Amino acid sequence: MKRKEKLEYADLTHILSPKSVAVIGATENPAKVGHAIMQNYIDVGFQGSVYPINIGAQGKIMGFQAYKSILDVKKPIDLAVIAIPAEFVSATIGQCAKAQVKGIVIVTSGFAEVGNQKLENALNKALSKIKIPTIGPNCLGVMDPRARNDTLFLPTYKIDRPKVGGVSFASQSGSVGSSILDLISAEGFGLSKFISYGNASMVDEVDVLNYLAHDKDTKVILYYLEGVKRGRQFIEAAKTATKLKPVVIIKGGITAQGAGAAHSHTASLAGSHEAYEAVFKQYGFITGDSLEDLLYFGKVFDTQPLTDGNRIAVLTNGGGHGVLATDAIYANGLALAEMSKRSERALRAAMPPIVNIRMPFDMSGEANATSYSKALEVLGDDPGVDAFMVIALFQTPGADENLVTTLIKFSEQKKKPMVVVSTGSAYTKSHTALMEASGVPVYDSPTAAARSLAALINYSRYKNGVEE
Repeated sequence: MKRKEKLEYADLTHILSPKSVAVIGATENPAKVGHAIMQNYIDVGFQGSVYPINIGAQGKIMGFQAYKSILDVKKPIDLAVIAIPAEFVSATIGQCAKAQVKGIVIVTSGFAEVGNQKLENALNKALSKIKIPTIGPNCLGVMDPRARNDTLFLPTYKIDRPKVGGVSFASQSGSVGSSILDLISAEGFGLSKFISYGNASMVDEVDVLNYLAHDKDTKVILYYLEGVKRGRQFIEAAKTATKLKPVVIIKGGITAQGAGAAHSHTASLAGSHEAYEAVFKQYGFITGDSLEDLLYFGKVFDTQPLTDGNRIAVLTNGGGHGVLATDAIYANGLALAEMSKRSERALRAAMPPIVNIRMPFDMSGEANATSYSKALEVLGDDPGVDAFMVIALFQTPGADENLVTTLIKFSEQKKKPMVVVSTGSAYTKSHTALMEASGVPVYDSPTAAARSLAALINYSRYKNGVEE
């Protein structure tokens, strides 16, 4: 049976990986949304055909042959991106259907989110007459770096585009989506897909979650959610998705005031926070308390192997950080690892006399790449150690680029999960950037690192059916 026949959710393939795109509302005017979308397709190097559509078109727009109507193109169109005033969108939907496009993104706002229910109803009626997967309205749309597809109306010079990777990010909010995309680029881990779906007139959170759960290029799903329209179907989607891959979710609208803001923002019914929390816990979502958690958890899931064990070995070249790490570990339901006698003997023989052989393992401010390498080698084979929190303070004399190489090398072996804590400014950040680029998750604080390890371990236990 072909994949299409198996789908019980919207197939977003032509929206995310189109071979041809029509931009309805394309213009030479740099102040308009249609111009920014056209420029993005140029900037990201889209390899397919681009057809600018503008009712007043004459000749070319931004170097591409322009058309007054999508019906004038007379060539196959995979994706239509609609960026025109709200009152004209419903009629344009009918034209897209006649043109036999395979997917639609409506970035236009001005519907139910601003109280214009009449226009929203007209759009819903138009969409009900077609069977074309449609994202929006009131959204940023989509980005797929592999396909060089970018419908965002935010210029590339204002928001860095992430490199290709395994993390997909879905957001009901365009503003949250754009901010997190910018931060993902800064954190150094890669993006598989980005989907901003706004008011969800057709494609909704159920379709998005199902699609990403089955997407072979998506390793981890990050999700910012304000509300759910189809509760029962969302639960079914969750059951499937979280058994296939980690889903990190942030729920907006947890207070009565926030729920009201969510409704006015995306015309979403935010619902009971307690009900959502119960569903998230029961079906294995990894919940975060802040947008930073999306980043913190996302990069540990993207780079580190899963583990059911919660015994954490702390390696540090600063005693105070070791104390803070211990507090953070226990505050997040984890525990310090206990070294085996064999490990104690091996480390005693390798370390200077001033070093106490105990957890947290403080190798002193004199620690260098050799010290860390030996500790990782010994404790990496210790059955009493499930994961590592490595604190690397580059202000000390022995911490330099050789330590970076050591940590990258150990992480590449994927023996046990490892997170790194490194606090500092320019010199430190130049070294942490190298680690992040090589797939080593680095955090500014032991608290953020411990929360991320706890998320990794708790999800692993859920997936493997391990009782807590």
